[in-house]
Amino acid sequence: MVAKRLALGLLTLIIISLLIFLGVELLPGDVAEAILGQSALPETVAAFRKELKLDLPAHIRYFSWLGDLAKGEFGNSLANGRPIADLIGWRFSNTLFLATVAALIAVPVAIILGILAALYRNSLFDRLISMATLSTISFPEFFVAYILIALLSVQIIIFPSISNINEQMSLFEKIHAIFLPCLTLTLVVVAHMMRQTRAAIINIMASPFIEMARLKGLNRTRIIVLHAFPNALSPVINVVAINLAYLVVGVVVVEVVFVYPGLGQLLVDSVSKRDIPVVQASGLIFATVYIGLNLLADVLSIISNPRLRNPK
Repeated sequence: MVAKRLALGLLTLIIISLLIFLGVELLPGDVAEAILGQSALPETVAAFRKELKLDLPAHIRYFSWLGDLAKGEFGNSLANGRPIADLIGWRFSNTLFLATVAALIAVPVAIILGILAALYRNSLFDRLISMATLSTISFPEFFVAYILIALLSVQIIIFPSISNINEQMSLFEKIHAIFLPCLTLTLVVVAHMMRQTRAAIINIMASPFIEMARLKGLNRTRIIVLHAFPNALSPVINVVAINLAYLVVGVVVVEVVFVYPGLGQLLVDSVSKRDIPVVQASGLIFATVYIGLNLLADVLSIISNPRLRNPK
């Protein structure tokens, strides 16, 4: 079953690489003319197109690009001539740092709130938590980000509105700089994980072994924490992994709002500069991370659920 999941993940990645290539190919205008400018001579444009292999058929360029990626060769940026691997490396590590800090806050908070909501089901606390999480999930990320900037960077000057970090900063300085984008991502993803945890525990609470635990006189807190929650891990793991994938892949809007030097900001800048190799490499990295975390969720769900390990 794991091998099938891995094969499907690889097939999905190949299909996504084809979609990325076709999406870039369908962009209007000529890449060489856009980079060189309208004043470039036709001979210069033709030579530049040959250098970029734009004179070759699309399918040959696709398989050539795919072969280079398989060897770990991303090529050079059209904007500054630097190797794309070096350009992406630092940016991608910044994106992972932001996503990791947000995950370390969001996952425990969501699971604890989900357990408490299931423990005090249909109470005022449960209704307030559900209302608050549904409100945060209903707003787009940029709206939440601008509200936080207005409150915590303009009205009360506590955190910077521009989250700029560098390698010379200490860990505390980095966390202080990324607090607002981290809080934005946390508010967006907590609702999914909290509500899925609550729903999974409530579903398990209707099982016969939970009824037996009640008949033995165990208190409700012990039943939920020690018996219901471990048996609800499979759907919880799935929703946590999907939201972790979103934290890495879905940071593009948040990085642009806070001018954060991550891979999402690089992707947007490269699109505006028509830096096609960087756009393709960034899109494929995001797709690989998303597919990889979903595969990890499938494998962990299979391991944590005996019914999935033994489907017969």
